[in-house]
Amino acid sequence: MPRLTRDNSQGDDNQPALPASTKNYVTPSGFKALKDEALHLIDKERPELVKVIQWAASNGDRSENADYIYGKRRLREIDRRIRFLTKRLDAAVVVDPATREATDQVFFGATVTVLHENEEEKTYSIVGIDEADPARNLISWISPLARVLLKAREGDVVVLRSPSGEEEIEIISVEYREIDFG
Repeated sequence: MPRLTRDNSQGDDNQPALPASTKNYVTPSGFKALKDEALHLIDKERPELVKVIQWAASNGDRSENADYIYGKRRLREIDRRIRFLTKRLDAAVVVDPATREATDQVFFGATVTVLHENEEEKTYSIVGIDEADPARNLISWISPLARVLLKAREGDVVVLRSPSGEEEIEIISVEYREIDFG
């Protein structure tokens, strides 16, 4: 299951915002993870926290009541996360790479094997921004690497421009399969 990151709708630096007027492309696993997180917050965490806040409020002076103050702060965080997840789910376009027609061209959901200039061969899967995990070679479709790979074909050489300079990357293979978030 993908490791989801935090809300950027309120300026959180951990999560990139969707580009303006763009759909939230996501794999079936990513959509399920977003939905499961939202349901967990709505059905379990939030109701339990509301009980704690009510109990803390019944103890009298709220200005020095740590349970009450922390609870209210945490409740705001949960509500903000629920709003964020709801927006992401509403904008989601689920794309299942396992059912995509085979092609040698790179699109969302592709698993691409490339050869870097240093002769290192790597395999990347292009996923939604909420599913990205560079340590596991799951790259967001809006990342610089994915952007240069998108619409290229097997055998093409693309140029990745970064602050450290330009790098030529050769596309070895493109396949569409279920992406392992394991």
